[in-house]
Amino acid sequence: MALTQVGLERLDTATTKKIGTSKNLIINGAMQVAQRGTSSTDVGYQTVDRFQFSKGGTDETPTQAQVDVSSGTTPYTSGFRKAYKITNGNQTGGAGTSDNIIALRYHVEAQDIANSGWNYVSSSSNVTLQFWIKSSVAQSFQGVFTSEDGTRQIFPFETGSLSADTWTKITKTIPGNSNITFDNDNGKGLTLEIIGFSGSDFATDSATINAWQARTSGNQFGRASTSTWYTTNDATLEITGVQLEIGSVATDFEHKCYQEDLYRCYRYYYAHKGPMQGHVSAGDHLDVALFFPVPMRTSPSRTQVDTSLLFKNRLDQGNSVSANTFAISGGTNEYGAQWISRPASGEAWDTSSGRIYYYHVPEGTTSFAWSAEL
Repeated sequence: MALTQVGLERLDTATTKKIGTSKNLIINGAMQVAQRGTSSTDVGYQTVDRFQFSKGGTDETPTQAQVDVSSGTTPYTSGFRKAYKITNGNQTGGAGTSDNIIALRYHVEAQDIANSGWNYVSSSSNVTLQFWIKSSVAQSFQGVFTSEDGTRQIFPFETGSLSADTWTKITKTIPGNSNITFDNDNGKGLTLEIIGFSGSDFATDSATINAWQARTSGNQFGRASTSTWYTTNDATLEITGVQLEIGSVATDFEHKCYQEDLYRCYRYYYAHKGPMQGHVSAGDHLDVALFFPVPMRTSPSRTQVDTSLLFKNRLDQGNSVSANTFAISGGTNEYGAQWISRPASGEAWDTSSGRIYYYHVPEGTTSFAWSAEL
């Protein structure tokens, strides 16, 4: 029997929110997708899709990783199998440097907030954040929302005291405010940061917890951090189950199948792991074109990840040559890319125009990647 509007209204709120909707404004909040890899000592987007970390003033570069959630823990029994983890390394210099910073970061696209149904200029309209967090040391951690459009505003909050090596669920309700602005465009709108540690250049005790206020150079991460985690060598911080939804109540996490999360991530980053095909033109040019699985957020940048690509002549399986990407032909936009490859030094295509070559090692490794991250 089909559900009528009257029938829907008779269902409880948590149920109706799950019918035909995507209530979570966070993409990949269950940390399932990691197109780039599972561990890195580089900053920025390197492992779990849509999540990144920043660092500064550290003695040893922290590590970011996608890790397994241990069986038997509450997040595990709630359906979470992956988490995002930061290991802070050996910070022998301690927390005395004003520019010390380790922070996890997520950017929500501005138009996703503007069209979410949140009346963000009204203090009686709310969004609710929930996430699971685990630290290897006992302490409270700082978090902060930043509205990126108009005159930037921050909303600092705290996790409260965490027990060491214990998963804790955090829930925070964030009201609207007449000072915040979100443009209806594809730029940064709302930024969420969970702070491992921030020095005095970035945080101050004068920042007000759980209230919107103007962002300045000295309070961009809100309140000053407790230093225990930062000064404990190889301390870890893990997070999973991140959900941001409209309303003042945290409903059950909206679990999605891996493929659905992956397609939502493709808007921001696409790692091509399948076959490719091109045809010879102008003698030694191999023209290659690719259409993205979904339109990307904006015209992306491209990286050749596999630098030893081998292409085979479609009519001669034994003629295998490597290709060096050297130019863009026809450009790239949010829908796809076209470019030219040339053979490596000492090798040559069959120069017959129109001869087809194809990438013949679709082993599931990334050949090219395109990024349109915020």
